[in-house]
Parts: sequence; C-alpha cells; structure tokens
Amino acid sequence: MSEILIEKPRPHTTVITMNRPERMNSMSFDLMVPLHDALDKVAEDNDTWTVVLTGSGKGFCSGADTRDMVPPPNVDGLTLTRIATRSMTLLADLVPKMRRMPQPVIAAINGAAIGGGMCLSLGAEIRIAGESAYFRAAGINNGLTATELGMSFLLPRAIGATRAFEIALSGRDVDAEEAARIGLVSRTVPDDQLMNEALDLADQINGWSTQGVQLTKRMMWAGLETASLNAAIELESHTQLFVRLTTKNFEEAVKARAAGRKPVFED
Repeated sequence: MSEILIEKPRPHTTVITMNRPERMNSMSFDLMVPLHDALDKVAEDNDTWTVVLTGSGKGFCSGADTRDMVPPPNVDGLTLTRIATRSMTLLADLVPKMRRMPQPVIAAINGAAIGGGMCLSLGAEIRIAGESAYFRAAGINNGLTATELGMSFLLPRAIGATRAFEIALSGRDVDAEEAARIGLVSRTVPDDQLMNEALDLADQINGWSTQGVQLTKRMMWAGLETASLNAAIELESHTQLFVRLTTKNFEEAVKARAAGRKPVFED
C-alpha cells in the first residue's frame, strides 16, 4: 500500500492523501518522507492549479507516532543528537514547503488533527473540516511544548493570541463546530460532503487567473510577516501592477462581464 496517494479527480486539482489509516496517518518517517516528495512533485506540475491535502480513514493526521518510532532515512553513523536534529528538520520543513508551493493548498480535515497534524493543517491556505474533525495541540499533553512546526506563528494569526494561548496551554480538544466559530477553519461540513466541498472550492479558485491566484497566495503570506500597513501596500501595488501590465486579464474580465459570460484568463 502506498503511503501517499496522488490523484487528479477534477481538471487542474490534485488531491494528496496521507494513506496510513491504521495509525490515523501519524507522522512516521515512512509517511512524512513520501509526503515531502509528493509536495515537491505536485508543486512542479504546471497542470495543477490547486491542491487538496487530506488523510485516509478516520483521521487527518494524528501527530507523532508513539508506537512505530522508525528513524529517518540515511542516519547510519550519526549520533543520537544528530539524528534528532535531522528528524526535526525534516518535519519542520513541511509547512514552509507547503507555503513555497505555487498552488494554494486546501486542507480537507477528516477526524483527528493532533499535534504535528494540527500544525500541518495550519500550513494550508484554507481549511475545511468534516463534522468529525477535532484539533489538539498535543505536545503539551506529552510533557513537551505545544509549539512545534510553526504553531506559535500560525495559530495566533489564525484565531488571535488569547484563544491560541488557551488551546496551546490547556491541551484540550477543539471540535469542528468550535473550530469554525473561532476561525480555525473556514467552515464545517458533513463528513460525507467534505471532499466534494473541497473540490468545488478548488474549481472556483481554478476559474481565476493562475498567475493572479499564485501571487495572491504569496502576498497573503508576505502580509502576515510585513511590519506595517505602508509596507504591505507597497508590496501589493507592485504585484498588482505586474499582473495588470504583463497580461490581458483585466481586459478579458471587462469583456466577459459585458457579455455575461465567465472570463477565460490566459495570463
């Protein structure tokens, strides 16, 4: 059985499925190394305009594998501390790698998103939860820190500092209804509609300019780290002018609106 499934169920949308359901897609290196490879492969696919990331079975990703603790590949001859550093580096680069992908990533969260799995979901631009989904910053439950893989940066920006502190320090579960209410996910849907909802949203995104979508993703991420309103506006202005002056997209949008049809952007 392949640990990672890559499918294209609709034009221009690729679904990456973590496929270790017997362990609720826990973050073993047998799963995470192929996930790295899948993200690289899909990022380079020019026919993929939007990505959906999900898990098979009853869990999105249950975080650290506490039963099958296999070391990462290529560690022969390394000391324990060097193995630990290599392990954490491999895991820590997942969210930045998702951010570097030109395509927006939609996380379709089914069941548990625990610890590193919760962090992985935060790396997606958009999160949609099935009704069975729940989140837990589980590092604190395991005697470690709740902050890993970008949690301390991403969670407060998603839901605000006060809620982020409370969830991170309490180690409690956040169910799908609460996640939608506080902005951790954009919406909650019935489990049996989760993938169709994600694919329909991908279709909507794919109807716009691929260049416009990719640069919007980059600018939104940059805006999270920009220190001032003026700096953000300066960056946005250059990006907007770049697309306006190097494509005929705006002209096509005007013509399509006048003709009562959908625009066809050729970038």
